[in-house]
Amino acid sequence: MSTSFERYTDRFEQYADRYPRVADVVVVLALMGCASLGGNLTLPGADPPDQDRMATVLMGVSCLALLRYRSHPRTAVVVTAVCTAIAVALGYLLTPLLLAPVMTALYWLATLTDRRTTRVFGVTVMAALMAASVVSDSMDGLSLVLRIIGPLFWLLLPLAAGSMTRLRRAYLASVQARAEHAEHTREEEARLRVTEERMRIARELHDVVAHHLALANAQAGTAAHLALTSPQQTKEILTDLTGTTSSALRELKATLGLLRRSDDPAATSLEPSPGLARLPELVSACASAGVAVTVTTTGEPRPLSPGVDLTAFRIVQEALTNVTKHAAADSAQVRLAYSGSRLLITVSNDGPDTTGTTVAAEAVPSRGFGVMGMRERAHTIGGELRAGPRAEGGFEVATALPLQPSVSEAAADVPAGGEES
Repeated sequence: MSTSFERYTDRFEQYADRYPRVADVVVVLALMGCASLGGNLTLPGADPPDQDRMATVLMGVSCLALLRYRSHPRTAVVVTAVCTAIAVALGYLLTPLLLAPVMTALYWLATLTDRRTTRVFGVTVMAALMAASVVSDSMDGLSLVLRIIGPLFWLLLPLAAGSMTRLRRAYLASVQARAEHAEHTREEEARLRVTEERMRIARELHDVVAHHLALANAQAGTAAHLALTSPQQTKEILTDLTGTTSSALRELKATLGLLRRSDDPAATSLEPSPGLARLPELVSACASAGVAVTVTTTGEPRPLSPGVDLTAFRIVQEALTNVTKHAAADSAQVRLAYSGSRLLITVSNDGPDTTGTTVAAEAVPSRGFGVMGMRERAHTIGGELRAGPRAEGGFEVATALPLQPSVSEAAADVPAGGEES
């Protein structure tokens, strides 16, 4: 029964929201009929008041005041209460029908205003009408208790119903606000994940394209320089150049292949993520570009998680690419140190300090993202990285990576299946 009442109430509220004036006029006409009927009721054996039309006039005024309840709910309560109190004082019987306008005004007051206002006006109206009921001649046949309890009971009903309606509306508004907040939060989280994914893909494409193109450019330049004086060495360099471009194509295909849907039948199997095990290939490619790379390892090598292994390889790869592109040096040193729970990697060269371009790349995004990308990769798995000129000349990149990143960091860096994204 309560559910049915709430359903009909919701339908009426929806109609009232669409046609407020029509709903207000219908309610006022119904209340005017109830009040007029209530003005004609008397106790058995009692005579009606001499002013037979005064109740109709007073109730008409109170009902007309209800037309302004949306903008002036307090005024509507005061007018209806005063009209009802005058009618009762004139000898009209205090019945629920006579109280209908003031009960409606109290209900709307409770739904449209705060609790303190409802309490103050409600108590004042109840006190005034109970006093009018006590002094009224129309209720001489009733005891004092009934004269007080009657108005108190009927006036408490609209106050309680209005308070429940206000609380229900506030609850529905809070539920809607939480739903909107949750939707907004989901959208923000989705945008954040998309941004992170784009950054990972951008870093990966930068590492693959920049490294291999830099090596290919260096190899092609060396081959052009030696073409006339050393044909055999030129042939070897061009052969290495073919391997460099083939490797670039394979890694680029593997990286872009991750963008395919997992259920795409055209998706081919991808190569595993590169790691430090591929350092010999990297050293060989740099050697063909004219840069001799020396790799030294200290401490007891330990297995690395896929995320750390990939990050370590990409940092070394990018650092050697910068040596090939920016340093006037023919050698570079890579040092791997397994110390405690961290892997320390240092890539340096002894050439003159012409690597200011690399440092500037971090401050001026339009000139490159090498150092920035290395630092982002290190921070992603909880590591640190610094890069800058050496005091004795040359340039150095040093990073400290945890051997086992946290679960959340590893999941963010390497998706399921151990492949990079």
